[in-house]
Order: sequence, then structure tokens, then C-alpha cells
Amino acid sequence: MSATLNPHHLARYREIGALLVKHHRAEGLRDLHTDTNGPLAEEAKLDAAELADQLEAMGPTFVKLGQLLSTRADLLPQVYLDALSRLQDHVEPVPFEEIEEIATTEIGARLSKAFQVFEHKPMASASLGQVHRAVLRDGRAVAVKVQRPGVKKRVIEDMEVIEELAAFVDSHTDTGRALGFAAMVEEFRRSIMAELDYRLEAANLVLLASNLTSYDRIVVPQSVPDYSSSVVLTMELIDGRNVGSLGPLARVELEGRPLAAQLFDAYLDQILLDGFVHADPHPGNVLLTSDGRLALIDLGMVLRVSPELQDALVRLLLGVCEARGHDVAEVMAKIGQKGDAWDQDRFERSITALVQENQAARVDQLEAGRTVGELARIAVECGLRPPAELTMLGKTLLNLDQVATALDPQFEPNAAIQHHVSDIMRRKMLRGVSPARMLSAAIDAKEFAEKLPGRVNKVMDALAEGQITLNIQGLDEKELMRGTQKLANRLTSGLIIAALIVGAAMLMRINTSSKLFGYPSVAIICFLCAAIAGVWLILNCILHDLPQRPRRR
Repeated sequence: MSATLNPHHLARYREIGALLVKHHRAEGLRDLHTDTNGPLAEEAKLDAAELADQLEAMGPTFVKLGQLLSTRADLLPQVYLDALSRLQDHVEPVPFEEIEEIATTEIGARLSKAFQVFEHKPMASASLGQVHRAVLRDGRAVAVKVQRPGVKKRVIEDMEVIEELAAFVDSHTDTGRALGFAAMVEEFRRSIMAELDYRLEAANLVLLASNLTSYDRIVVPQSVPDYSSSVVLTMELIDGRNVGSLGPLARVELEGRPLAAQLFDAYLDQILLDGFVHADPHPGNVLLTSDGRLALIDLGMVLRVSPELQDALVRLLLGVCEARGHDVAEVMAKIGQKGDAWDQDRFERSITALVQENQAARVDQLEAGRTVGELARIAVECGLRPPAELTMLGKTLLNLDQVATALDPQFEPNAAIQHHVSDIMRRKMLRGVSPARMLSAAIDAKEFAEKLPGRVNKVMDALAEGQITLNIQGLDEKELMRGTQKLANRLTSGLIIAALIVGAAMLMRINTSSKLFGYPSVAIICFLCAAIAGVWLILNCILHDLPQRPRRR
């Protein structure tokens, strides 16, 4: 990615630059959530709403960018997150003639032949596509999502501009180097390009439905493959209304508690067990069906969580729920990337304070998603860059909190997490001893046993030929050499003393004219030398080798 700006994109740069200059104060307004009624807070709310409107006016790519920014509590203050999370992806519908042309080309048949009914007026019109109600020839009611003409080309052009700006900022500013905007933009590019391929969304619908088969109160609509392509997606029509539109009377008649519990448990399974998450469960994407179930729709945006991050998130969520701030800080530091400004002491103090506040909050104040977002914000302020998946999960949980609260205002997310995580851990352990994994382990053991004799022979041959090299780290090499030399000197001295004694004993048998103390003088001299050397060796060992007792003061 180039760190220079393309002159052909100058007009777009100016447009984005004006936007950034207008809202440059956002970085300094992180704590506005503590004073939501003051004049500064009201002004910030107006600025945030204006930013959302401007992004919407700039086109589909920037609408999606605004929705992504609404997940980044580590970058923007809460007032901006709230404004961007309400960013509506609704635009003027495309004329039906254009939709008909695209659908006819992709399906390979005229709409009047493929469908009994195909309504001209769209059910919904978004920046990337619009949805029409239809009825198949076999009588099934379906929803047909058709991509807007020319939208993919425009998104690609916009992404070139955004990528160039991100690379430029990373290369020329301290903030860019600390936060790594280019990596964020790359993640955004993958996400929006995936949304433009409806075949991926159809596959996501199948996978999510398979993962949630044990939840009888949750339904995922399935696609109709013969009527779908990369720009047309035909799927089952769900008869229901979105959870965000439920009024007080509807909530009274609704069995909200079991629905909220199943929905929350299903998302914990997605995050901590399956690693495949419906990443946008806002109230508009969760429908209450006519038979009292919950339907999850719009799987264009999904999140994949690695097994390593799943294990870390289990510890993280349990630490938050049980007010173990030190454990939370430890997990965050492990999964994050430390920068030059990393301040561990401040980080641990801030995390502990946040976790304790969460523990003391009332039931109606508990929001697992907002807490995860605050964890990410604190991490950035203390010089730790959290993984992008964590901020996305924070937004997912925040949307989930809103849906669960709409279904049951007394729902306790912390209690749900504590109760369900133990079950998740049991299931993860059972997966670890599944027949497939046991077979894989058996194959590994067989391969190890077959190769072991050859490997042992190689080691023994290398040892015999003096080709084994030991690489020892963490030791003082000079001190080690001094100790080895001292040991060799002592051993040599002992051997010399022993040789003198043996030699003197043998000389005692030889009758010579030179006598000393009535014995052969050479033998006596050897005995005396051996005795003096032995006394010296013993004293040296006592003075230098035995542990020294500390001196009394």
C-alpha cells in the first residue's frame, strides 16, 4: 500500500479532509458520557449527528465505514458511537426496471416466469442493495435481495481513496503509527467486499442455522440456491416484526425472558464455542415471528473468532462478571499489542476500577457490550492496541444487550454469562475428545512410534561423532566458564596428589642409600608434597566453595 496520495483522488481527499477537520475534537471528548446534560455534551451530540448525516451523503462505502466506526470505542467517545450506531442504511430505491434487468440476467429467466408474484415496491432499500417481496411458483413466500447497479465499482474506488489516506496517516503521524489505521482499513475492505458477494451470505445462513439447531426458539432463514447468485439472494420470507418496534403492550403479551435467555446463550455459543458470529444483531436484524420465535436476518457481516481468542474471551468475560480486575488486565495485555507508550500500572488500575464499577451496577445498568468497549478504550489510552475482533465483539454484545433488554427489561447479562460459560467449557472439552480428534491423535502417535527408532539412532550417532551442540540461554556464559575451569583445576590437583601418594608408596619398597627419617628420601618428599597439596586443596575448598554465612551486624 502506497504512503503517497494519488492526485486523481484530490477532490475526494478534500471532502474527507474537511470532514476530519470539522470533527477533530472527537478524540478529546471521550469522557462526555459522564456529563450528558451540559452544553459541551449537547454540542457534541449535534456534531456527532452531523457526522452521521455527512457520511450517509458520501455514499454506501462511507455508510458502512460509519457503521464500523460505531464499533470502535477505543477510537471515538460514546456520543459519537451512539450517533453512528443509529446511522440508517436507507436510501432512495432503484427504479424497478433496473432491478428487473439485474434479476432477470442473474436468474436466467423473466421474473414473470420465475415467480408467481414479484412486488415492484421494495420492502427495504439500503446502500448496497434492496429487498423485494415475491412468491415462487411452488407458493413459497420469499424475499429477494438485489444488489444496486454499479455499487461494487463505486465501493472499490472509494476503498482506494480510504486505503491511501490510511497509509499516509500511518506514515506521517504518531497517532497513525500507534493505532495502525491501515490494518483497520484492510479489515474493513475484507468485510465490505464480503457483503457484496451474496453467495457468501447464503453460505453464512446455512452455517449459522447448523450451529443453532439446538435452540428451538431461534430460526435462521435459508436461501433458495436456484434463484440466487453473487448479486441476487433469494431467501425464505420471515413473517414477523423487528424487536425494536415492540411496544409496551406487546412486551406484556410476550414470553420475553426465555427468548432473551436463548438469544444470549446462542450468541455466547457463537462467540466462545463455534467461532462464527452474526456480527450485527441490532434490533432491526432480529425479528419476532408470528409463532413467537426469534429470527436472525442479514448475515452479510459476520465475525470469525480463533480458538486462542475464544479461550481468552472466556477468561475475560468471567473476570468481568466476577469482578477479578487483575485477571481481566492480564488477559487484555496478553491478546493486545503493546506500543511504545505502554503503561502497565495505569492500565491495571483503570481496568480494576472499571470491573468494580460493573460489579456494583444495578441490573438495568449492566451492559456487557459497553463494558467490553470500555476495556478496548482503556487499552488504547494506556498504549495497548486490542485485537480488532475484540472491538467488533463489543459492538455485537452491545446490540445484543439492547435486544435482550427489549425482550426482558430485567434480563441479567452477567448472570447469563456466568451460568452458560461453564456449560460451554464442558462442551469444548467434549469436543476435544471427539472420535475425529481421538483418531487424529492416534495417527500422530502411530507416526511418532514409527519414526522414534530412526530419530534415536540419529541422536546417538551425532552424540558419538561429537556433533551435538547445546544452545543454553539465560545463563552468564563467563561465570559458567569460570566455574567449569575451577572444577577442572580441582580435579587435576586431586589426581596429582593421588599420583604422588601412590608413587611414594611404591618408592618405599626401594632400598636406597639416601634416607630421611629412616625411609627413602624420595618417597618421603613425595609424601610431604602430597600432604601439603592436600591441605591446601581442602582449605581452598572450605574458604571458596562452601556457602558463606551472612555476617552479623
